[in-house]
Amino acid sequence: MDEKDWIAVKILYEERNISRAAERLYISQPALTYRLKNLEKEFGTSLFFKIKGGIEFTSEGVYLANYSEEMIEKLQKTKDYMLNMQKEVRGTLRLGVSSNFAQYKLPEILKRFSIQYPHVQFNVNTGWSTDIMNLLDSSSVQLGILRGNYEWYGIKSLLNKERLCLISKKEVDMASLPELPFINYKTDSSLKNLINDWWHDRFSDPPMVTMETDRQETCKEMVKNDLGFAILPEICLQPSDNLYTYGLSYKNGEPVFRNTWLMYNQDSLQLSIVKNFIDFLNEKPDK
Repeated sequence: MDEKDWIAVKILYEERNISRAAERLYISQPALTYRLKNLEKEFGTSLFFKIKGGIEFTSEGVYLANYSEEMIEKLQKTKDYMLNMQKEVRGTLRLGVSSNFAQYKLPEILKRFSIQYPHVQFNVNTGWSTDIMNLLDSSSVQLGILRGNYEWYGIKSLLNKERLCLISKKEVDMASLPELPFINYKTDSSLKNLINDWWHDRFSDPPMVTMETDRQETCKEMVKNDLGFAILPEICLQPSDNLYTYGLSYKNGEPVFRNTWLMYNQDSLQLSIVKNFIDFLNEKPDK
């Protein structure tokens, strides 16, 4: 059993469907089936069985899938540390980054870092901060950039903080917000809770939600067309949006901030590629 087998078993365990797993592996379905049958011959046992709409793993198959994931992680760590033995900073930096930061901040950061360290490659996973926490917990990424407050047993440093803002096409009277159409969007629980906490601090009546959009950019476009107001992090706003922007504060005058955190394990600092990237970020507090 080699690295290709480990990856094949891991992907198949995630998909529970041979055709979808073959697509992710960029091989044909017959080629994947052939590889899996050889594994069953090698171990002398059935690894999975067919069910309606896909496959299910046997107990032996589950054990092999867990083993495969463990071996992939060990091999990646070995590659990391061997590259770290070289004087030159090189290798692949594995990052997990929240979607907003990835969209508005990360490209320019990676560009500048790659100019300074041209032999570094990037493996970036983006998503809601809850997804990035899962990647950190499983050691799938070396560094996580998350928005909101999450418990973390490793090193956690504040990377950035920004104001939460109300946006509208026209001027609004903040006292009359419960009577105005509110445009909502899907987001992670930390931002949703922050918005709810501010609203309950200021109003006794619930917002009049007239739209539920799938993402923040869609929400902002609705506001641009004067279909209601919305509450977004400052990172999402540009001068070219031509919207009225109101920085939110609690009743006591305290501004409503959303924090961005850099999280990683202490052991990761042994890798020069990780340490140099952390130092690079800390030299740019505005980012």
